[in-house]
Amino acid sequence: MAELEIGRQCRVERCRRRDFLPFICDGCSGVFCLEHRSRESHDCPEVNIKPERAKADESPSYPCSLKGCDKRELVPMLCPSCEKHFCLRHRHQADHACEKLEVPKPRMAATQQLVRDIVDSKKGQPACSRRRGVKNSGTAAQVALMKLKMHACGDKSLPQTERIYFQVFLPKGSREQSKPMFFSRTWSVGRAVDFAASVADLKNDNNRATAKKLKICHPVSGEALPLDHSLETWIAKEDDPLYNGGNVILEYLENQEQRLEETNSYLE
Repeated sequence: MAELEIGRQCRVERCRRRDFLPFICDGCSGVFCLEHRSRESHDCPEVNIKPERAKADESPSYPCSLKGCDKRELVPMLCPSCEKHFCLRHRHQADHACEKLEVPKPRMAATQQLVRDIVDSKKGQPACSRRRGVKNSGTAAQVALMKLKMHACGDKSLPQTERIYFQVFLPKGSREQSKPMFFSRTWSVGRAVDFAASVADLKNDNNRATAKKLKICHPVSGEALPLDHSLETWIAKEDDPLYNGGNVILEYLENQEQRLEETNSYLE
């Protein structure tokens, strides 16, 4: 079966990273990733040719098509599905509620079944012990949160009230065991995966149909968080929520795998 080619590779030879929503330089018309989208970062041959014309003509900008967002970008960022312009924050399909976003039903059905299995497995546990475990996890996360805020990597432009911090345990075989990071609680899980992969310099082939997928997994149940869910959804869960200051696990799983086994081996 032929691989589904999504996105385009960065034109910079030392990079060649495949970006799901590539940027097109309005100077040299080359295709680049987020890191090399500016003319200076990819040594654009047009950088010294167009300054006089830029003074005469107002620089073009592209408004975000999401209702209520007034952000504008200097380079076009088209959604490949709905073909509309969006800002950097809303360029992913899940983040702008793309009208052509298709949610794979078999995966959702398998996830729902996994959640039911986890709930059923806990019915035999005493209620008091479950509540005590939740309380202890929440308290530990609050203590860890203070330490994470001093060293975590993230988008410095995010408001403090929007940030959520995690100790991200990296795939086995990585140079580091874990890395503190912060994300926006409004981000989709898919966007958080892309950001974490970029920060930790991990291979990310989530846009290839036959490749192993990089997924964020729950540190207790091992459940792979659906990419279209928001992080806020998992923070607000009543049973086994994610905690601000808590742990998550980043690992490569096969397409059909919805759960990570032996999560304790990552946290040791």
